[in-house]
Order: sequence, then C-alpha cells, then structure tokens
Amino acid sequence: VQLQASGGGLVQAGGSLRLSCAASGSIFSITVMGWFRQAPGKQRELVATISSGGSTNYADSAKGRFAISRDNAKNIVYLTMNSLKPEDTAVYYCNAALRTTPTSYNALYWGQGTQVTVSS
Repeated sequence: VQLQASGGGLVQAGGSLRLSCAASGSIFSITVMGWFRQAPGKQRELVATISSGGSTNYADSAKGRFAISRDNAKNIVYLTMNSLKPEDTAVYYCNAALRTTPTSYNALYWGQGTQVTVSS
C-alpha cells in the first residue's frame, strides 16, 4: 500500500492550494483518511479527517478556511486550503486507516509529505 501526496508549493498569504493524496495497492476498504502537518521544530498535528461516509473533523486552525473531501471510488483524499497564512507553513502528510483484506484489522498508513510554504 502506498499513499502519494501532491499539490504543495509556495503561495502568498491569502492564497489557496489544493493537496491531493492517492492511496494505491492492495486495498480492501478505507475507513478514515486525513491530513496532518508538521512545522519545523513542532510536533505533527491534526488538520482534518474524513470518514468513508463523509463525516469530517477539523482542527480549530483549519475551520472555515480548509475543506477536506474524498473520492471513495479512486481512494483519493483532497485538502482545499484557502486564506492561507504564514503559520500554515509546514510539511503536510496524508494518512489512511484501511484494510487490505476483508478479515484484516485496520492499519494506519502515511504518505511521504508535501511542503506548503506561505510567504507574508
């Protein structure tokens, strides 16, 4: 199983970016997909998660500015980020809790991270 994140880059404050993360490999089902971020010198923190049914959860810092969505047929999760601030600068990681077979337990997989830099 692999998670491939893309869409990061350099953007000015107030701008927007859309991150994508595609899960591939031997996947039976994906329950929750999410985005986390880690700024230099800080711990990795939750940004947003989305269940297979579409229920979402956001960090307070993301509410009202970021939107998480997913394409269940393609095993892709998106993070649309608007009104970006310099403090949003971080490496953004996607993850997915998934089963590889009908009888396996859910396991958590992580993508490789994509850099988001917001200039002031």
